[in-house]
Amino acid sequence: MILKLLSHFLPEFLADLFFAVFLLGLLGTLLLLRWMGERRTNMKIERARTLRDNSLGMMEKLCLRHKSQNADADPGRVLSLSLDELVEQLKKGSLSPETVLYTYIEKALEVNRDVNCLTEFLPECEAHLQEVKKQPEKGLLYGVPISLKDHVGYKGHSSHCGLVHFLELLEKEDCVLAQVLKKQGAIPFVKTNIPQSMINFDCSNSIYGQTLNPHNHKKTPGGSSGGEGALIAGGGAILGVGSDVLGSIRIPCSFCGICGLKPSGNRFSAQGFSTPVSGMKSAVMMPGPMAKDVDSLALFMKAVLCEDMFQLDPMVPPIPFRDEVYKSSRRLTIGFYDTDGYFMPSAAMKRALQETKTLLEEAGHKLVPFTPPRIEYALNELCLRGFFADGGSTFVDKFKVDIVDPNLKQQMLLYQIPTLAKKIMSFFMRPMFPRIASHINAHCGVGSVKELWKHNTEIQEYRCQFIEEWKKLGLDVLLCPMLGPAFNIGIPGKIFAGFGFTMLFNILDFPAGVLPVTTVTPEDEEELKHYKGYYNDPWDKEVIKGMEDGVGLPLAVQCVSLKWQEELCLRLMKEVETVTRGRMKK
Repeated sequence: MILKLLSHFLPEFLADLFFAVFLLGLLGTLLLLRWMGERRTNMKIERARTLRDNSLGMMEKLCLRHKSQNADADPGRVLSLSLDELVEQLKKGSLSPETVLYTYIEKALEVNRDVNCLTEFLPECEAHLQEVKKQPEKGLLYGVPISLKDHVGYKGHSSHCGLVHFLELLEKEDCVLAQVLKKQGAIPFVKTNIPQSMINFDCSNSIYGQTLNPHNHKKTPGGSSGGEGALIAGGGAILGVGSDVLGSIRIPCSFCGICGLKPSGNRFSAQGFSTPVSGMKSAVMMPGPMAKDVDSLALFMKAVLCEDMFQLDPMVPPIPFRDEVYKSSRRLTIGFYDTDGYFMPSAAMKRALQETKTLLEEAGHKLVPFTPPRIEYALNELCLRGFFADGGSTFVDKFKVDIVDPNLKQQMLLYQIPTLAKKIMSFFMRPMFPRIASHINAHCGVGSVKELWKHNTEIQEYRCQFIEEWKKLGLDVLLCPMLGPAFNIGIPGKIFAGFGFTMLFNILDFPAGVLPVTTVTPEDEEELKHYKGYYNDPWDKEVIKGMEDGVGLPLAVQCVSLKWQEELCLRLMKEVETVTRGRMKK
């Protein structure tokens, strides 16, 4: 059209030349805009890294200052205490809150140098500690240093989700959970690393890089609360706040060999947490505690389920922690399964569950076989199709000003493919790779508001079916597999099925906790070489690559209860911890 118009006023060769220059100019402008966008992104990343370096430098200076003033301090004594013991000594005055804080600041720095798990120091912790000391009543977490996953909203700091999109957007106030923790005397002191976008069970982003597993640096600490898992497992924090939408607390706890709990949706407030996909309701995201033992999780729950929480967020049901349920000694009826028929556990995973089952039976509990209904339907049609209800467009939008992390590139390719192309891919892949074909098709989303309503109804119907099976067997709680041991770095982005064991309970909206019970043996490693999986597809082949060289790594189990029964879930976790404790110490 432009060429035809020009030919009326200019000789043909000049019209052709003008048009060529126009196209080159347009291309040059587009390339310039792209270069400027990349430059702005790189400048933001560099500023964020500089701020972190300055932040870590501040931590080092504080530690040196404290050491010079307290030459006789014994950090080993502080770090050896459990959370219950630490709180007791702080309240009695046997330990000063300053000594505890600076001891953990120093240890967090040491762990970070080893595994790259911190994103920033919260310098306000010093002033807050002084405020806590002045409070007339000592809270349940008086003087306890606590770490926060990076997307936990904290005043004056960004909650970036591992994305440049959110960098330099500073929070105007603390999230509700942080406010409650501070009212209970806790001292938030660092924020921890996460995978880019948090939809990955590795732990790497284009801003702060890769976090390593403290047990083995070739392994990932898991995601998305991977920085928390690595820091706590390394001893750099005694208690931390993670969050879980597909398994983001439970997978890092499994990979790092610590304990964690995903509560029921809305058991306590998630107000003030940032997310790359707000408005998604199919898989329920919840913050939750991470620590080295089950009693620490229970103390966290007891502390935050208080009047302050219920006042700050009236949408949270005012149900205090029921200590009598957690400390009960009555025999439990425990449902169990060692596979779901969708993702085959490795020999090590299956052994961990079967040994735990036997120990619970020997302790007097009743173990009942349980078969979860329609797993593939629940994971693909209910969870993933709802999670990516818009076909992934909201999610992809957050990457417009970002550099895609290498560990997320394979996932991003799928998210960026148009819906029609996904449907065509799924159709042609189904005969050879039915599981992956269903997974791709689920990423097409729901298509319309009418279909979304239908989808929400199907979720409710599935929950009812699951609960009906549960009640038919008279179960109190459920013992089931947990993904592990830790995968090699880079593999999680290639095997989304790894979320299967955990995201089922986000769809059901049940409390679910994880704790370590044993470690990988040389015999387990040998068995892994013969792993075939259920489908013998590319995902099953990646399992061997992901789990190999895992001797000595922790193995975990998952404990589940019905909604609002966190105390019962923790009760089962405590029973498991008790019967397996000797073996883990050995």
